[in-house]
Amino acid sequence: MSRGKKIRVGISCGDFNGIGMEIVLKTFSDARIMDHCVPVIYASKQVFEYYNEHSGLDKGSVRFIQDTNRLDMKKINVMSCWKEKVKITPGESTSEAGACAFKSLKMAAEDIASTKVDVMVTAPINKHNMQSEEFNFPGHTEFLADYANEENPLMILVNDALRVALVTGHIPVSKVTEALSVKKIAQKLQVLNKSLQQDFGISRPRIAVLGLNPHNGDKGLMGDEEAQIIGPAIASAQKEGILAFGPFPADGFFGSSSVQKFDAVLAMYHDQGLAPFKALAFENGVNFTAGLPIVRTSPDHGVAYDIAGTGQASEASFRQAVFAACDIYRSRAESRELNANSLKQATASAAAS
Repeated sequence: MSRGKKIRVGISCGDFNGIGMEIVLKTFSDARIMDHCVPVIYASKQVFEYYNEHSGLDKGSVRFIQDTNRLDMKKINVMSCWKEKVKITPGESTSEAGACAFKSLKMAAEDIASTKVDVMVTAPINKHNMQSEEFNFPGHTEFLADYANEENPLMILVNDALRVALVTGHIPVSKVTEALSVKKIAQKLQVLNKSLQQDFGISRPRIAVLGLNPHNGDKGLMGDEEAQIIGPAIASAQKEGILAFGPFPADGFFGSSSVQKFDAVLAMYHDQGLAPFKALAFENGVNFTAGLPIVRTSPDHGVAYDIAGTGQASEASFRQAVFAACDIYRSRAESRELNANSLKQATASAAAS
């Protein structure tokens, strides 16, 4: 695949009372990014223009559209997801903003499923005000997995130097232990290993697996999940040829040189992985959902109501999410080409013999 092809990036607007639209517009106010991709922002003309008043974005670079089959490959395309006027109140959680965030997400999901866009980048949502009969999920990851009918999605936080994946995601800490099993951890290792190969171009990835309890349970004194569940899952993955190692005590792992020896880290629960990741990589961290037939990324932060509408939000993580989505899309395409060529060569060799 040519590195020069412009990738169509579908962007859900998120909660329009949060910082989502601000960071989207700040990202594309740098016209150089347009040399590599074609943004399609799913929102409304009213919401776009409200935030564009202070963005510094050249209005001549924008095209409002009603059909994603008619993209302008040289401009920022704003796809209308709703026509009615809405009340925009930066910093406030409203049911109206939640409903519109879902309309944006749903339309973006439909368009990537029908290949009208190539990748999806999601701006932050408020998981509470977005709940409805149609969206009864703890977050983007679960919604997109359900939409794609995939049972084993994997949240991976990435930057240039670190990749952290999670066995369990948006569940209460009190539910983590009962959610862990040998089978589940082994499945997550399989998804992570495949993603590192096809999405990041690492042929033989090395994966570190964290323990669950303080000091890895201290030989059963503070829990036995390491011996009964995590260790056997690692052994199972190793039998499948996966280079998984551990479990490692989580408390000191990220502060040691050990992290540099691995291509990714598999944490047992949300904050075990995200707290150290955000401490080390908050400004340029990206959330990537592996295990889906599509490429979806997002910034590694939330709606940030406290600074919404003030112009203070940093677009660094969102910009990296756009770049990461494009890189992963290309890497995945290259992986398919290599596998196809390998299959052709194997078929030709078999025919010759």
